[in-house]
Amino acid sequence: MSDQWRPVGENAHYGRRAPGPGDRYVPEEGPESADTGYSDPGYAEPAYQDSGYSGYSDSGYSDAGYADAGYADAEYEDREYRDGYGESADYADPPEYADRPPYTDRPRYDDETQVIRAIPAEVGVASHGSRAQARRRRQASDRRRRRGKWVGSLAAVMVLVVLGGLLFVGGKVFFGADDPPADYAGPGGEPVVVEVSPGDTAEQIARSMADKDVVASSNAFYRAALLDEGMNTVQPGFYSIPSRIPAAQAVSALVAPGARVGHMVISEGRQLHDSRDVQTEAVKKGIYTLIAEASCIGAEGAQQCIEYDELNTAGAGDLADLGVPDWAADAVANVPDRDRQLEGLIAAGSWDFDPTADPTAILRKLVTESAAAYEETGIRTAGGHVGMTPYEVLISASLVEREAKPDDFAKVARVIVNRLAIGQPLQFDSTVNYSLDTTELATTDADRAEVTPWNTYASPGLPATPIASPSIAALQAAEAPEQGDWTYFVTIDQAGTTLFSNSYDEHLSNTRHALQSGILDSGR
Repeated sequence: MSDQWRPVGENAHYGRRAPGPGDRYVPEEGPESADTGYSDPGYAEPAYQDSGYSGYSDSGYSDAGYADAGYADAEYEDREYRDGYGESADYADPPEYADRPPYTDRPRYDDETQVIRAIPAEVGVASHGSRAQARRRRQASDRRRRRGKWVGSLAAVMVLVVLGGLLFVGGKVFFGADDPPADYAGPGGEPVVVEVSPGDTAEQIARSMADKDVVASSNAFYRAALLDEGMNTVQPGFYSIPSRIPAAQAVSALVAPGARVGHMVISEGRQLHDSRDVQTEAVKKGIYTLIAEASCIGAEGAQQCIEYDELNTAGAGDLADLGVPDWAADAVANVPDRDRQLEGLIAAGSWDFDPTADPTAILRKLVTESAAAYEETGIRTAGGHVGMTPYEVLISASLVEREAKPDDFAKVARVIVNRLAIGQPLQFDSTVNYSLDTTELATTDADRAEVTPWNTYASPGLPATPIASPSIAALQAAEAPEQGDWTYFVTIDQAGTTLFSNSYDEHLSNTRHALQSGILDSGR
């Protein structure tokens, strides 16, 4: 609140595809493709239909190989046949039939059905050439049929060979060998930390497991992962897994509750150090405590953790080593308390860090990535609109976060700007509480009178550092405050109702409502 009456607030599917040169026999477009006897993909010969032949009209025969104008008188020449695989076969020319006796009807067997088919009793020659020519036509057609059957059989064999090869090669690609992949059988060793990065596939996780010696081979883990639906629940982050264990156990360990380490959630308005609630005596964990707890590795009772004091010492170290951004470095270098120099520079949100890293490296990751998130809001330049540096905007945002509900963020940000513009002390109770590492909606006269670099009752201007980690919404409000002439505000009930005014008399009237509700009663 403002003045002494301001309360505090807190992957692989096999499917059909179009035939290709390497998959099956596909007849080329050309003379022989028109032979309807082999138009069926199964290469089956159609049943013979006797039409009572009045002669070989052969009106549907479109074989270009017999389109020669001199065909009727020329001697038959069988061409070299080339199939889709580039192979060829030579067939001997038939003997000359010109001097043979006249054609005599006889029964003939179909090669596939073994059904005797009737041959026309009389073959006319008046309109379609000699009997020898007709005979050659039939024999050429028979050869094409036999050739088609042979090619069809070859194509079927080739399809089986290709599919077998794909399965063989695919198996080697997925599993690396013909035999089962190497796998550990022992009870396991010391736990190691494995990182799962955003977008990692099961194969990539398997490689990470093998690299960390959790499993004997990535293929063993991959096979086991395919059988465990729990893999679908794995989130990016760091996981503590026993080393040198069977792949199936490694998968179970990865998806087990509690396997994730180095994970924490920093709520909006949380401070760097622990704070105590004056009314309930409850301790609110600070960011350093959250990091220390998230860093623990190993079974309960034998855990290895980074200590709070280690983090506090690291956080008071060199600013460059800690990743403090250039827009905050000068101000942070002048912070009077080194233990508080990183206040506000670690953003609220969900975090993952490598718990095996040293404290300085962990803090550097958090500070660097937080600065990047802040910069996405325009913090580097937005302060120019309100007469603040980027670091001062961050401080203002932390006050907004601790003093108001989200609906009132932009108005409180305007009160800060208006008071600073006229040289009026901010007098925020949240800054008094910060100095004491306590939280309470009300403060005492003695507390407000204590001079500290953060107490805005006793010191003019903004506090020396942010007093908490602001939300992005609070930061945006500080960068672009709502237009208004307010210089006072007070929360009047437990629901968080806040009244704004631009005169002290009106503010006193609003404060009486707060006193009547009991919200300003102190627990000290």
